[in-house]
Amino acid sequence: MSENVGTLFCGVGLARRIEGVETGAIAGAVEVGMRRGTGGFVRAFGDGAACFAGVGSPLTKVVGVGFGGAPSVGEWEEVERAYAEVGAPVQVELAQLGDSRIAAELTGRGYRLMSFENVLGIELDGRTWVGPEQVQVRRDEGDEVDVWLDVVVDGFAHPDEDGGSSHEEFPRAAIAEVMRDMASANDTRRYLAYRDGAPAGGASMRTDGGIAALVGAATLPALRRHGVQTALLSARLTEAAAAGCDLAVITTQPGSKSQQNAQGRGFSLLYTRALLVKEV
Repeated sequence: MSENVGTLFCGVGLARRIEGVETGAIAGAVEVGMRRGTGGFVRAFGDGAACFAGVGSPLTKVVGVGFGGAPSVGEWEEVERAYAEVGAPVQVELAQLGDSRIAAELTGRGYRLMSFENVLGIELDGRTWVGPEQVQVRRDEGDEVDVWLDVVVDGFAHPDEDGGSSHEEFPRAAIAEVMRDMASANDTRRYLAYRDGAPAGGASMRTDGGIAALVGAATLPALRRHGVQTALLSARLTEAAAAGCDLAVITTQPGSKSQQNAQGRGFSLLYTRALLVKEV
């Protein structure tokens, strides 16, 4: 089943719920690295968290702020000092539906708007989705984790040129470390897609509080435009519904092929995050 059964409306309450799940996922992955001895920190900040997993890590950012009031000037100064002490710029992911005072505060403090990302969602309602027959998707139960990691890292190392671009570019080693830590944290499931018997793509899904976050989807460059992402999306949506989740969400670059695929499967655009950065 792939029909759009109606546009999903997102108010502040739903955005708060989604941002809380995202905060827990990022903080959990950073804590996995910390237990491995790589250093880092996770600081509760407002209703979100300030996370550091190393300079240049995709997990080094402030997430989830804006739904419990605007942090004070002193609180921002404390977070900025924490990042300055480790030599990292401060990156803030700010949801459009959060407290509007925060964006004005940050621009006044010298933060620059770098890019945007879209959060899309779909109500699951116990439905099932059918993917293309030429692509087989199976869940990795641990015996294929190295294959999964190679596929998703290769896919992310060669970003699709369709759609809007991101200011973020990360080395292969940083991507691999983050993907491994994200897959080890929280309630995360890994999936591999095969075409003609060979690995073609991979993805993950986290479930928390009735929300399925569809993350880490990547296709090998030579096998793009062959239904791999559609197959991975369909498999995860069906499993999320079977697991009792009421909502699935996905984050994409605006105007990207990933956003097009998601909306073609019935996702609605819920809100946008602005990515703001202040250099140390």
